[in-house]
Amino acid sequence: MDADALTLGRSAIARRDWTAACELYARVDPADLPADDLRHLSSAAYLTGDREGAVRALQRSFTLSVAAGDRSGAARDAHWIGVIHSTRGEPSVGAGWVARAHRLLEGEPADALERGYLLIHEMYRCLGSGDLDGALRTCQRIGEIAGRARDVDLATFARASTGRLLFSTGQVAEGLLLLDEAMVALTADEVSPIVAGLVYCVMIEGCQEIGDYPRMSEWTAALTRWCDDQSGLVPFTGQCAVHRGQILSAHGSFAEALDELALAVERYRDDGMDPAQGLATYEQGEVLRIMGDLDGAEAAYDVAASHGHDPQPGRSLLLLAHGRIAPAVASAHRMLDEAHDPVTRSRRLAAAVQILIAGGEADDAQVLADEFLGIAGTFGCDAVTAKASYAAGLVALASDDPGRALTHLRRSWKVWIDLGCRYDAAVARAHIGMALRALGDEASAESDLRVALRTFAELGAHPDRHEVGKLLGGGLPDGLTAREAEVLRLVATGRSNPQIADALFLSQKTVARHLSNIFAKTGVTSRTAATAYAFEHDLT
Repeated sequence: MDADALTLGRSAIARRDWTAACELYARVDPADLPADDLRHLSSAAYLTGDREGAVRALQRSFTLSVAAGDRSGAARDAHWIGVIHSTRGEPSVGAGWVARAHRLLEGEPADALERGYLLIHEMYRCLGSGDLDGALRTCQRIGEIAGRARDVDLATFARASTGRLLFSTGQVAEGLLLLDEAMVALTADEVSPIVAGLVYCVMIEGCQEIGDYPRMSEWTAALTRWCDDQSGLVPFTGQCAVHRGQILSAHGSFAEALDELALAVERYRDDGMDPAQGLATYEQGEVLRIMGDLDGAEAAYDVAASHGHDPQPGRSLLLLAHGRIAPAVASAHRMLDEAHDPVTRSRRLAAAVQILIAGGEADDAQVLADEFLGIAGTFGCDAVTAKASYAAGLVALASDDPGRALTHLRRSWKVWIDLGCRYDAAVARAHIGMALRALGDEASAESDLRVALRTFAELGAHPDRHEVGKLLGGGLPDGLTAREAEVLRLVATGRSNPQIADALFLSQKTVARHLSNIFAKTGVTSRTAATAYAFEHDLT
């Protein structure tokens, strides 16, 4: 045995240098490693993305533990082998190892710690079958076992998972308390690395689902630091990139969000986590849809679905963007029929309201908006409140009640501004402009619409920019005036500024000013691009 390598390998494990640990343990004959060191090697291999190596080390540890009569240790090894296989898309192999662990624990007390770990698989089975109550009961049982055994890893996992499950029953405040408590254990570095990574992901995903952007941002920053502090870490870096992408998207930084989401897909592939790519590609589709790349969005949704991620409500909104109203309405009804818990419904209701209004189903949209306001009141989360208020504002506008619409839309806009969500704030502000126009306050309406237009142009939200431009320009895109449209038509014919000035009886200085306004409103940066824009929008 290379005693120096073994000692140095253990030291590398202690300082969480996973790459060095794997290299040092590789210098030791695996036959010379005791079970505990094999488990250390497995963790290091897993955390560098070598899942095959992690399984091999655990299998050796399992064999040694069985031979030594250590049934508890062997059951724990079997549990983790089951986790690795299940999370990389091999559920049958994982189930076989879990069954082996259960057999090893026959005759052990019902509250044996290893039984608590095996109940994690039961919790996920309940979730997979839609048995939310069963999953919650199982998770609470895990917490009881962890508490009696004083196992920090299992207790922290149970708190975080119970908290997230409580969201789905509408008990958001209670769930957040448990997540906050779990976060204390993470920041105090009381939890082992693999469990810590899993808990971070459970917590941040939960905050994203309920729209708690402040916690999501804070905890994603903590996860980023945690990942950066571990040399060679591969798992969880993909999830970290997804969450950074979601936050950037929420703040309207769409190009940067796409970069992070592409990085997430790459890291999931490196980690052999193909199923996990579904969330990242769905989020890519959402950004591309907002930016107007409808073909790209559809392709992203297709990839997300191929990985088992439900591409809703994005796919229904994409149908609406294509002008396919009837299929969009049918899709909206179906996606709501399949959403039973308040968290899932809260993520779909705003889209459904928008689609049903477009389909002329204002009465049904009103029912959904009222439901959404009720959910928002229960959750107490700012983003959910903003979405529900926006939905209520849309219904009021469709019902020719602009005064009531204005109240809801201004509440939504204020929350989005406070959260730093520029795109959503601009969407709300555009509808505020529509409500003001319906109330006869044209000057205020135009002011709000122009602010929304500028924001959409800055963010690259081209479909919204075009729609607001029509509202400002009497049918002309992007708020172009009739004179600006004339100038643009002549640019498209190849005329110079002096020639345009002669044709329209204007000074060259005035023509230059019109061109400057045209470039600012349409987002083009050259006469060639302006010509293409004119042809694209039938202005020639």
